[in-house]
Amino acid sequence: MALGLKCFRVVHPAFRNYLAALTRPVSEVTLKTESERQRDHRQCIAFSSVPVRHFATKKAKAKGKGQSQARVNINASLVEDIINLEEVDEEMKSVTEALKDNFNKTLNIRTSPGSLDHIAVVTADGKLALNQISQISMKSPQLILVNMASFPECTAAAIKAIRESGMNLNPEVEGTLIRVPIPKVTREHREMLVKLAKQHTNKAKDSLRRVRSNAMNKLKKSKDKTSEDTIKLIEKQISQMADDTVVELDKHLAVKTKELLG
Repeated sequence: MALGLKCFRVVHPAFRNYLAALTRPVSEVTLKTESERQRDHRQCIAFSSVPVRHFATKKAKAKGKGQSQARVNINASLVEDIINLEEVDEEMKSVTEALKDNFNKTLNIRTSPGSLDHIAVVTADGKLALNQISQISMKSPQLILVNMASFPECTAAAIKAIRESGMNLNPEVEGTLIRVPIPKVTREHREMLVKLAKQHTNKAKDSLRRVRSNAMNKLKKSKDKTSEDTIKLIEKQISQMADDTVVELDKHLAVKTKELLG
C-alpha cells in the first residue's frame, strides 16, 4: 500500500502540465489560442506580400543575346513616291566601289606608273590628275619618270602632290623631269600602307554617313503625308542598307590589310 502511494505521488512532468491545463478556465485557454491564431495569420500575410524576383539564368541570357533583329525588306516600287530607295542603294554602293578603286590605285606593295595617274595636283586651273599634265613611264623596276615638259609651270606642284600622296615617295627633279624612286618593301612600309588603308576606309564611312543623312532628310519631308509606321519602316530599311555597306567596307579593308602585310 505504501508502495502504491509513493508511485502515485511521483507524477511525470508531461502529465503534470496536462493536469494544469485542465484546471485553467476555459475562457483563458480559448483567448490564448485565438491570439496565437491571429499572430500566425499576420505572419502569413506579411510573408506573402514579399515580392519574389525571378533571375534569368545564364542559359536564357545567352539564348536572348544570340538572337538577331528582324530585317526589313521593302519593295522600292511601293514607296517610290516617298523616296527612291534604289537611288540611295546606288549611292551607297558607289562609296564601296570608290574605296575598292582607291585601294587598287594607291595602295600597292610594288609602285607602278598607274599608281601615280590619279594623284591630284593643284594648278591655276584647279585640281588635275597627274596623268593629265605629264607623261608617266617606268624607267626601271626601281624608278618611275614623270615628264612635265608639256606643263613645266606645274612641276613644283606635281612634286608636292607626289610627296603628299601618302605612298612614301620622295621625288627628285631634273628640270622638267621628275624622278620617282620606288621604295623598298620593308615591314615599316607595309604597316604604313595598312594605316593609309584604314584612313581611306574611315573617309568612305564618312561619305556613307552623308548618303544616309541625306536620305533621312528627304524622308522627313514626307512625314506630314505619310503614316508614322511607314516612315519608321523606311528609316529602318535605310539604316539597314547603311549597316550592310559598312560590313562590306570592313571586309574590303580586311582583305587589303592581309594583302599588304603578306
